[in-house]
Amino acid sequence: MRVLAMAATVLVAMSTTLVSALPAQAATISRADMIARAKTWLTANNGGPVPYSQTSYWGAEGYRQDCSGYVSMAAKIGAPGQRTVELYDTYSTAVAAKDMRWGDIVVDPVGTGTTRHVVIFEKWADPYKSAYWAYEQRDVYGTTYRVLKYGLSGTDGYYPRKLNNVTG
Repeated sequence: MRVLAMAATVLVAMSTTLVSALPAQAATISRADMIARAKTWLTANNGGPVPYSQTSYWGAEGYRQDCSGYVSMAAKIGAPGQRTVELYDTYSTAVAAKDMRWGDIVVDPVGTGTTRHVVIFEKWADPYKSAYWAYEQRDVYGTTYRVLKYGLSGTDGYYPRKLNNVTG
């Protein structure tokens, strides 16, 4: 009996430790709402884009002003935002580039805090799916909306992903 009681105590302690190590669950959000939130930073700074910063936070919600903070904001993943690696490893699943839909992300999870990057896919720029329109938070420019090709070649270190909390 004493051994069973000790085993039960160990199991409870282990399960409590495992549960507390899991990431916080992100609220669900529709693709339309995610894109609408992404658009807000294009003009949120007195009509201009939110400036880029890895150490500053924007607005009442308090998201980091870097690329992963921006994606976290758009997707309603807890402020101040997840890092690029966590968006890749924990908060998303792989999707084929040709199957990307608005609100998906394209991520380069390798490198340092100054070389990793993540953008929000909106739509294809051409019928051949050789480029796409994306929302991005980038150094010097801040929030931008432009045509990109990241993640389409399969050899550039960028990977298309679907955020787990995005619906529709």
